[in-house]
Amino acid sequence: MSSSPKFNDTLRQAILAKPDAILDDHDVMHALIAANEKAMGSNIVDLRGIAMERLEARLDRLEDTHRSVIAAAYDNLAGTNQVHRAILRLLDATDFEMFLRDLRGEVADILRLDTVTLALESAENDTDPAVERLGGVLTMVEPGFIAAYLANGRGGTPRQITLRQVQGANERMHGAASGRIGSEACLRLDFGEGRLPGLLVLGTEDPDQFTPQQGTDLLGFFAGVFERSMRHWLS
Repeated sequence: MSSSPKFNDTLRQAILAKPDAILDDHDVMHALIAANEKAMGSNIVDLRGIAMERLEARLDRLEDTHRSVIAAAYDNLAGTNQVHRAILRLLDATDFEMFLRDLRGEVADILRLDTVTLALESAENDTDPAVERLGGVLTMVEPGFIAAYLANGRGGTPRQITLRQVQGANERMHGAASGRIGSEACLRLDFGEGRLPGLLVLGTEDPDQFTPQQGTDLLGFFAGVFERSMRHWLS
């Protein structure tokens, strides 16, 4: 190996003084490897270079997976905190009207929702004056409406939690904002034996906030707490 310098002496001295800096710089290392391959010629297969490229590709994939896992864990933690805060707000209510007003107010803000509607099935045709006072958060529907709404023209047994993207959302559930709603979460509510079911519909303009591929554990927990609170108010 010749000791005669072929480039600027200052640069040479800097490299000799801190060779680790070269090893830590990916772009410089790639340039050196490429120069080495060029010097060897096209008739020589550099197995070490191929192995390094494969290892780098695997490392990039592992880093991407690592970032995805961390992002998913962060989103899950943030979602858990949101649901817990929303539940605590619901439990602060001192009467039924406050309970429902908070649902469309602070609870909707905590969960980043654009619309929240509670639908209760009733065999009675008369509208309770309280429904009018609650500004659209509560709506009375005919028996069978909830099953039909969840089925959306399809058969099968309705699930407790239905997440879906929507176009031209139901105006009865989303009111004046129905034209802007991109996705919704439908929480089927069981109020106990002898009572007709209910449905809590959560709407958002974001089409990706509620999709069928997402988990439903947190919303299932929220629905369970909401059911129990409603049983208390209904009794």
